[in-house]
Amino acid sequence: MGYSVGAFVPVETGNMESGSLSVDNEVPQVGLEKKPLLSPYQLGPFKLSHRIVLAPLTRCRSYHTIPQPSHAALYYAQRTTRGGLLIAEATGINETSNGYPHTPGIWTQEQMEAWKPIVKAVHDKGGVFFCQIWHVGRVSHASYQPNGAAPVSSSSQTCTSDKIYLPQADGAVECSTPRPLEIHEIAEYVDDFRKAARNAIEAGFDGVEIHGAHGFLIDQFLKDGINDRSDKYGGSMENRARFLVEIVEAVTEEIGADRVGVKLSPFSHSYGATDSDATGLSVFLAETLNRYNLLYLMGVEASGCGDEESAESLWPMRKAFKGTFFIGASAGAEEGHEAVRNGKADMVVYGRLFLANPDLVKRFALNAPLNDYNRDTFYSQDPVVGYTDYPFLEDVESQRLDATKYTPLNTKIAEFCSRATVL
Repeated sequence: MGYSVGAFVPVETGNMESGSLSVDNEVPQVGLEKKPLLSPYQLGPFKLSHRIVLAPLTRCRSYHTIPQPSHAALYYAQRTTRGGLLIAEATGINETSNGYPHTPGIWTQEQMEAWKPIVKAVHDKGGVFFCQIWHVGRVSHASYQPNGAAPVSSSSQTCTSDKIYLPQADGAVECSTPRPLEIHEIAEYVDDFRKAARNAIEAGFDGVEIHGAHGFLIDQFLKDGINDRSDKYGGSMENRARFLVEIVEAVTEEIGADRVGVKLSPFSHSYGATDSDATGLSVFLAETLNRYNLLYLMGVEASGCGDEESAESLWPMRKAFKGTFFIGASAGAEEGHEAVRNGKADMVVYGRLFLANPDLVKRFALNAPLNDYNRDTFYSQDPVVGYTDYPFLEDVESQRLDATKYTPLNTKIAEFCSRATVL
């Protein structure tokens, strides 16, 4: 994972090379009855042209916590459609937030300035851009922390389910044993979320998503498999949700509820975050968040986003939440269409497929074959490979790519390109 890194260098986003900001990435006209993902949606103040959302994806290319316009502006602009919603990668709220190499922050002026040209690149192409704000909590190591301190969490339980990479991506280690946040510190962390939201707006973002999922700090408070506190932040669902609720209150009061979304993963066991009553927790959280008139709630499905009401299904959560509901799932186009058609989701969030297919919306519209993603480059620090070099549909015929790198085979995509004009 090693790559030579540097600090933020301002760039003119209009001067980037191919892969480019000028690529036509608009959505073809299609029959919306068969393809409801391509139908427009009014998301609060935002008039969206379709219901396909770029997921917030950690990419480990913000060297020393500073976003890098020289490549990040291109990456996000490539995936922008006019009237499309993009959510930026998880972005730290303070200097203790980190647990992955080279993830961005938004707690300093330098970080804010670095985000501005990236946001502008998305806005210049007509996109709507949200910043996901997070804190990893116990999913960290002392080497990430100021003065080598212990990471913080809801409890002192160590995350033993996964190893993490060190700050320079030069080896994987066990997570450090965390210390539980004291009550007076919790208020400070709530305020850090508030400040991060304000900084995101000042950097030009249209809103923020509060990351309460996947075993990170907020989830460590929500799940009783980790949270063993006996104070007002532990025990009952109401107490375990208190940290999230206080963050939501602070952020919505700061920037307005119509610019705030929340992401939750009640059924995910990421980093050992389990709960004894995940369905009950999901419904409780949805009902609690109804009070705040959020722009949206995103739920992460256990697997897929189909119609079945399994033991681990988002249906109860979706039915309990009265606002716009996003689903994040390992789904393809047809599963997404069905989720919108049957009312399970208003918007569907795509991660790996969007990572590997910058023109994913167009490909869904045309039933085009997809590039496969390369897991080996998800978290590398290379500013091009596995980041901005995935081909657009129109480029496949002209680029002689290594067929072992992207599958389905490029010949299949080229065959599609040759007949696409008759679709």
